[in-house]
Amino acid sequence: MPAPGVCMNIISQRHRKDGCGTPNNPEKFLNQDYKQLKDFCLISGMRYIDDMFPPDSRSIGQGLLSPSNMAQVKWLRPWKIVPNASFVVDGVSRFDFGQGLVGNCWFLASIGSLTFQTNILNQVVPLEQTFDDEYCGLFHFRFWRFGRWIDVIIDDKLPTINGKLIFVRSKDPTEFWPALMEKAYAKVCGSYADMNAGTPAEALVDFTGGVHMCVQLSDPPADLWELMCRAGRSRSLMSCGTPQGETDANTVLPNGLVQGHAYTVTGVKHMKSRGETVQLVRLWNPWGKREWNGDWSDESPLWKTVSTEDREVCLSVCDDGEFWMTLKDFCKNYSDLDICSSNPDFLEEGSACNWKTSFYEGRWVAGTTAGGCMNNLESFWTNPQYRVQVEKLNSKCAVNQGEKNMLVSLMQKPDKRNRRLVQNLHIGFSIFEVTGENKAQRGKFPALFFKRNKPVAQSKTFLNAREVMEFVTLKPGEYLIVPSTYNPNETASFLLTIISKAETHVHESSGVYPQESKQKKKPRPEKDSKDEEKKITLFRQFSDKYEEVDAEKLQMILNDTILKGDLKSGGFSTDACRSMVALMDTSVTGKLNSEEFVRLWKKVGKYKDIFYKCDVSQTGTLSLKELRNAIIAAGRGISDDILNVIALRYGASSGHITLENFISLILRFDCMAQIYKQLSNGNIMTLREPEWMYISMYT
Repeated sequence: MPAPGVCMNIISQRHRKDGCGTPNNPEKFLNQDYKQLKDFCLISGMRYIDDMFPPDSRSIGQGLLSPSNMAQVKWLRPWKIVPNASFVVDGVSRFDFGQGLVGNCWFLASIGSLTFQTNILNQVVPLEQTFDDEYCGLFHFRFWRFGRWIDVIIDDKLPTINGKLIFVRSKDPTEFWPALMEKAYAKVCGSYADMNAGTPAEALVDFTGGVHMCVQLSDPPADLWELMCRAGRSRSLMSCGTPQGETDANTVLPNGLVQGHAYTVTGVKHMKSRGETVQLVRLWNPWGKREWNGDWSDESPLWKTVSTEDREVCLSVCDDGEFWMTLKDFCKNYSDLDICSSNPDFLEEGSACNWKTSFYEGRWVAGTTAGGCMNNLESFWTNPQYRVQVEKLNSKCAVNQGEKNMLVSLMQKPDKRNRRLVQNLHIGFSIFEVTGENKAQRGKFPALFFKRNKPVAQSKTFLNAREVMEFVTLKPGEYLIVPSTYNPNETASFLLTIISKAETHVHESSGVYPQESKQKKKPRPEKDSKDEEKKITLFRQFSDKYEEVDAEKLQMILNDTILKGDLKSGGFSTDACRSMVALMDTSVTGKLNSEEFVRLWKKVGKYKDIFYKCDVSQTGTLSLKELRNAIIAAGRGISDDILNVIALRYGASSGHITLENFISLILRFDCMAQIYKQLSNGNIMTLREPEWMYISMYT
């Protein structure tokens, strides 16, 4: 049985701290261990079949093949398709493969970029894999997914019709690394059908785990050519796309380009033509055919105007999908350019600064931490907040102090494995400067801060894309970054990436804490003996001969006497009362004595008063916003993560909290905090297994 999600989240966080999820130590996707499975197959003499991505119609997915074609599909291992199957033949090249029936030109264009960078390719595609020694039908590939590298295992059964591959296929029929890599990525996406339609940026980031910049070519930066040249020299991956036509079809235009299609940028070069310098961009169509037929195309007479050396090096007259065009035509015919690199070097060449990258995971949860954009000032403050301290640049960097010095990226993470089921929300972020008395703020900044302060930088617009980013200039100082969805109450996870030229210190500012009172505490009044006696008298009416009450009797007292008329949803359950007894039972008898009962009664009365005070909407329940205020009123600070799990654990389907559930949760919150305080050194609590089971099974 798999462990609960909260446990897995803690394990995942610990693994990341220990270096798991890095290129050299990737996480095991779906907990499948490549070495263990391979050793098992070799020892048992069997061929591997992946039950997590089985060779059947489920892995192909819906809507990709017609029922008649699906019925003809046979899953074959490469050595049953051709007699001399190989993983790689004569090295890896962009000309090795062509697109199949899946509309995943975005993915193949990115593979085309990948073939230029051997160091990145070797990270994604372990090239030592073969069909010879120690072959057992098991292969693996590595991808970066939302902040961590994963190792993805597949069997080598590939879908065919009439003995031919139906998806990506190599031009050399004996080479299978492209088909196997496509299968591994299809497994990550959920199925082959889930790879249908996408943007090259998605795959580029998943191949590098690095810095991504998107350039809108309708309004290109003045230094676009220099940027592309730096990207080429720094071994970045580049791809681009043509605008979509009136339909979703990939229509071939009279100029040879395909509408709504992804291409790979395979090179940039300036040449002398008729005494003038021309800036040329080389592109590749992942179809492996269909080329641009305008200026500087394969048959263009302009090639006669350059030197023989340039012509011999650059010109290849064949329909292989690769061609040249001027930078001007490139900006005119393509809509966007994606640049992705494993490091930020392409952002600035020859800089004495070392760019630094950091990742932060977070989550928007409807009702608690999903406040929407700044159009919703009353709830905007509830979004996750990140405080950033930007230090001064060192003396060598300081010359360029005024230039853009930080790239901020916000990427939303899917909660569903199947890519086609993911619905991207409109996301963006705002950056605020923290000055003066605001620097003393502890925990989350309140709504008043955002009413008084305007963003000093922000994403240009909220996009329903996987990722939005902005290149900004921040002078040395302290800042607050607030990622958000456009609309409030939309639930999603996200990854915030901060790439900075200057030294930065970032921490999540998610906690909300009770305000410390500056007034001296008033002396506590003397104990009201009559009230105490009244409570004990009621207790004795229900207690047994040993003057104790069990959970069933406590249920009667709470529902029929103490809280009679206050409970709106049927009162406390027996299980809830068992939990309360366990939390207040100092003698571990499963019952409460008079002293424990009175102490519980006082807590219940206190929590009831807080409940009604915080129920400003007067609905008889607490909204999740009111719940946050109620917990603070009870004297407890609370982080976004804890608030989110409390809402899931104790909230009704409407998201609201009843009085019974509020009393149960705040009593547990208080008692568990006391347990930690008693058993920890303030930072760490160490328990042996019997001790852990003793506490968790009773409380």
